[in-house]
Amino acid sequence: MTGAGVVIAGAGQAGFQAALSLRDQGYDGRITLVGDEAHPPYQRPPLSKAFLGGEMAADTVLLRPPGAYAGLAIDLLLGQGIGEIGAGRVALHDGAQLAYDHLILALGARNRALAVPGAGLQGVVMLRTLDEAAALRDRLAEAAHVVVIGAGFIGLEVAAAVSSRGCPVHVIEVAPRAMARATSAPVSQYFSRRHARQGVHFLFDTGVTRLVGRAGRVVGVEIAGGATIAADLVVVGIGVTPNVALAQAHGLRLDGGIAVDSHLLTSDPAISAIGDCAAFPDRRNGGRVRLESVQNAVDQARCVAARLVGRAAPYAAVPWFWSDQGQDRLQIAGLTGSHDQVVLRGDPESGAFSAFCFRQGRFLGVESANRPGDHMTGRRLLGQALALSPDQAGDPAFDLKAYAAGHRAA
Repeated sequence: MTGAGVVIAGAGQAGFQAALSLRDQGYDGRITLVGDEAHPPYQRPPLSKAFLGGEMAADTVLLRPPGAYAGLAIDLLLGQGIGEIGAGRVALHDGAQLAYDHLILALGARNRALAVPGAGLQGVVMLRTLDEAAALRDRLAEAAHVVVIGAGFIGLEVAAAVSSRGCPVHVIEVAPRAMARATSAPVSQYFSRRHARQGVHFLFDTGVTRLVGRAGRVVGVEIAGGATIAADLVVVGIGVTPNVALAQAHGLRLDGGIAVDSHLLTSDPAISAIGDCAAFPDRRNGGRVRLESVQNAVDQARCVAARLVGRAAPYAAVPWFWSDQGQDRLQIAGLTGSHDQVVLRGDPESGAFSAFCFRQGRFLGVESANRPGDHMTGRRLLGQALALSPDQAGDPAFDLKAYAAGHRAA
């Protein structure tokens, strides 16, 4: 390297971990971490859970105290974005330029906008940043009627926080069930029932046609068919879009995100991409995948850091996810979306069970509700590429943990 060092664009979980891992793995060159928010790097998952519920303060979601970066010799530039990538150089929004030997794009994603009339009314909010979470928490204290648009992880986590306050909440979802893109039907149905018992009202197979306002503020949500649901606070959680504009302007290849190879390199060998913005080869199921998870952000950051210090290896981490919704925890190991068979282990009525997902008899992953042991075993099975049959998964006498441990020991 020439001495210009590594520039990391994006100070979220992926960018933070890349900087930290470079230092942990012995990189002694210059590291510059550029973030467009005013806050130092922080955790996003608690924003829709403990932080929104008032159990965490803003300073407790920080990944490191603000003064820690100087001690790690990491130059932290906050409130700055990168406007342009040149040959070995990036231009910041304020006009300053930074040279780099290697550039890591950890640009994350942004909330997908609700494209209906009235989406710009006061009282219509999204949740991704710390500032948005703080504003939503303040609004919840005064809200009388809350509508959540979208029944994915974020939507259901927000609904749980709202219902725990005793506030009426409706969840509107265009799909036929909750978390339809992320979970199997039994898991979806279990969580829907649990939320309903806490007072959450679901409207599935339902689109939003417009948001109704009065004096510039939202007062209702009109749904397909013409009915209007009262609302003085509307939370939009309909997914995210990867931030690829900077990469596109530089001519990098895109394919559902910033396209990278198995080592997380873009079409420019001096640039890597990691985290929510990166679309990488799926070695287990084929094709290309883009994941939005802390695990993926952290493991990809470590993979790139290892490569930059001379210990290159393909990215091969097992994907896993979690979502805390009220008193329930959902944990997912693997990518289960293409399943054609689901085998249950445990009884949903007991409040703890797992859905083992298969495609043409091949084990894809496990979705666990309040059964952390199954989750950890599933991760081990996937990590070791062990075959698991539907019959084994469904047999309560078959010791999954011993099966995984025995192969690991061998």
